[in-house]
Amino acid sequence: MNMKNIIKNKQKELMQGMIALILCVALFCSAAVSGENDGSEWKMRHGGQKYEETGTDGRGQTPLYAGILAEFRANEMAILSDNQEILAKAAERAAEEAAHPEQGVYTFLQGPKSWTEGRAWSGEWSNQYVRGNYFGNFGCGLCCMANIYCTLTEYTCSPWDMYEYARQVSGYAPSRKIGAIGWADMKVTLRKSGFDCTLNTKPESYEQFQQEITASQMAVVLVSSRDDDTYWKKTGGHYVSISLYDASSDQVFLGDPADPDGNRSWIPLRYVYDALKTVSQYQYLLVQDYAEEQNQWMHDGITDAWGGM
Repeated sequence: MNMKNIIKNKQKELMQGMIALILCVALFCSAAVSGENDGSEWKMRHGGQKYEETGTDGRGQTPLYAGILAEFRANEMAILSDNQEILAKAAERAAEEAAHPEQGVYTFLQGPKSWTEGRAWSGEWSNQYVRGNYFGNFGCGLCCMANIYCTLTEYTCSPWDMYEYARQVSGYAPSRKIGAIGWADMKVTLRKSGFDCTLNTKPESYEQFQQEITASQMAVVLVSSRDDDTYWKKTGGHYVSISLYDASSDQVFLGDPADPDGNRSWIPLRYVYDALKTVSQYQYLLVQDYAEEQNQWMHDGITDAWGGM
């Protein structure tokens, strides 16, 4: 489970706890204070018997806190009544997030066509020009890195922000011929952003690949249709991000920067394994963990114009 989902679950637990506390208090007050609405007949129920406090004159008296509890009960019930719609909506949102964890996953697009069409997840970074090459032609790896940063931390960045940071902290130097970021520079940049990540080669068995993906929080994979064209067509080499492996369906949630129609789809993990680009030195990067104290960047905010979530 990624960090943002953990935080969201904590928030949901807190909300549920608050609701439960209010309900418990209301029920306690309802059980503890009995008699007339003014609370004048205070009774404590214990062991099936009723007890009444008695004053020095022998007559039953109302303890000081009886009226307080009665008032507290009335106030709490009024709060529940006044906020019933808010609490119901909060419960609906929590249920929706639990049913669709992919809503918290970022999946940026890289191409200018997506930006021109006003696609969600596209942005003006696609038209940035770097040494004779447009970002839309080489930015898939940087989009995947931004996906990881925004999904697994409490901070946000655009793919262009990630490009600028990679230039600062790694050996990444794009050119007209080679604009894409390499594996080593990707790992250095992500590690300086607080991530524990490893570079990996395609294992001999699919089962081993399954286990590695299951144990990771997210992954960047390099696919090629030359290895398998079941899903990706006419693709010499392309970075995509995957997350939220579902063992019951053997599927992963796909972030594909170059495919606005296929982006944010659930696809079989087997498609990814079969299409791993084997002529590359490495085939995928696994993100194992994130440590806030190791994040040297802590960049927060997307200033580029973009299509939003």
